[in-house]
Amino acid sequence: MLMNNKKPEILAPAGDFECLKSALNFGADAVFLAGKAFGMRSAPRNFDEAELKSACELAHSMNKHIHLTCNILPRNKELEALPDFLAMAQDCGVDALIIADLGVFEAAKRYAPRVARHVSTQAGVTNYASANVLYNMGASRVVLAREIPLDEIAQIRAKVPKELEIECFVHGAMCVSFSGRCLISSYMTGRDANHGDCAQPCRWKYHLFEETREGQFFPVEEDDQGTFLYNSRDLCMIEHIPELVKAGISSLKIEGRAKSAYYSAVTTNAYRKAVDAYFEQRDSFSLDPWIKEELEKISHREYSTGFYFGGEPGQATGNGGYIRHYDNVAVCEKNVDDHTSVISQRNKFWVGDTLDVLPPDGYPFLVKCQSLTNAEGESVDSAPHPMEILTMISDKAVPAGSVIRRKRD
Repeated sequence: MLMNNKKPEILAPAGDFECLKSALNFGADAVFLAGKAFGMRSAPRNFDEAELKSACELAHSMNKHIHLTCNILPRNKELEALPDFLAMAQDCGVDALIIADLGVFEAAKRYAPRVARHVSTQAGVTNYASANVLYNMGASRVVLAREIPLDEIAQIRAKVPKELEIECFVHGAMCVSFSGRCLISSYMTGRDANHGDCAQPCRWKYHLFEETREGQFFPVEEDDQGTFLYNSRDLCMIEHIPELVKAGISSLKIEGRAKSAYYSAVTTNAYRKAVDAYFEQRDSFSLDPWIKEELEKISHREYSTGFYFGGEPGQATGNGGYIRHYDNVAVCEKNVDDHTSVISQRNKFWVGDTLDVLPPDGYPFLVKCQSLTNAEGESVDSAPHPMEILTMISDKAVPAGSVIRRKRD
């Protein structure tokens, strides 16, 4: 019997406006993003005040929501700017603030009283007692620590008010440290992970050396390429939608605010299609293979199910890089007719290539690029220039908004 009869929210990441539009167009119910301050990702472009207001207007026009990260662990000197930031967020129309620090949580109640308060995974909520305290303080949602197995999530759901929403990460990078509270980057590079500036030294290659043998390095394992001690596998729960729903999770969160619009599109689409299919089929549900295959078409590390089934994500010790089977080569800006589309190039491809198309509303399919014409009306053999606008003739129609991929040789 389902403990949760309500379809969970698909919550997608956005590091810039292109990512936002991709997430919304490919099925996100809500998008989480950051302003120019107080967010836990400094690498993405993020959103200034005008962009944040536009993001809220766009999402609300589609009956969707914007969650703004305000989840750094601030130092004293940063608190002076907090009231204006919170008031600005409310004025822009954000639907929720994602908060890790109790001082920020209380300030949000004062300076952004109309905005829901969500407790970030950075707060490390691992039990129903903490969740209940936070609910009594005014939290409408808790983002549980990533280290909690599904059976304990179900216990938390059973012992907190039904009005308290539970959000959990279901896809993306895993931090080697508990709930992301890591100091390795600060120690090694001076870049503070708890202020959104992690250099990811956990992904670097490490060797062991003995201090009297300068320059003589020893692999920690027998692999002569070294080992990647802290390199956590990526989380992927696409094959376990029924278990996530039955545990009572309100929101399925996809990690990746530092990743591309293509990543946002593909991951959002996969989880959207999987959740919708489950609620249509229920007891007869079986994940369509193409949905799982989609998540192999993005750059990723080795996948795991994280801590959900009582284990740990483990480390991918053999390499620190990404698995890449496909390149995102273009986005369809406009469909002209059944064979003609206007595209914006992302990576090089050639006339004659077989391309893999993912439309915003539908299923992936293959087309053959039959010709390319540049903005000057000249016929070209390939698309070598980033962001170049081209007209493509193909054997099938390519819907506007589609992402176009090419399988690597």
